[in-house]
Amino acid sequence: MKFLVVNGPNLNLLGEREPNIYGDESLQAINDEMLETARVMGHELSFFQSNNEGSIIDCLHAARLEYDGVILNAGAYTHYSYAIHDAIAAIKIPVVEVHLSNIAHREDFRRTSVIAPACAGSIAGFGKYSYMLAVSALDYIAKEKK
Repeated sequence: MKFLVVNGPNLNLLGEREPNIYGDESLQAINDEMLETARVMGHELSFFQSNNEGSIIDCLHAARLEYDGVILNAGAYTHYSYAIHDAIAAIKIPVVEVHLSNIAHREDFRRTSVIAPACAGSIAGFGKYSYMLAVSALDYIAKEKK
């Protein structure tokens, strides 16, 4: 199976930006660990990062033709992008929402995910392991489809 990992705004600054909240590893280091996790499970991963909402939507639209599932950390768009919600609902492949921090324990405006209702599930609060758990979740979904 082929999965796409989509990271939204400011995630390109992981390891530099608020390491007390988001950890001190770079996005590339997390991606490398995800590649190994997926390889062990027999899956392929591709990666995309953008600080632009429209680019994320275009990427999700294109993913429906090439990938079996998506892991999405929409960053701050999680809390107000109904356009990303609608893109997830439109593509009809499973999308697992991920967050490094536990958004339920953050500022009030970060506690609600408007994209979650369109996603297959959400994983938050496990740091970089949220991503590894998302790979496992898509693996589970893929096996359930068979």
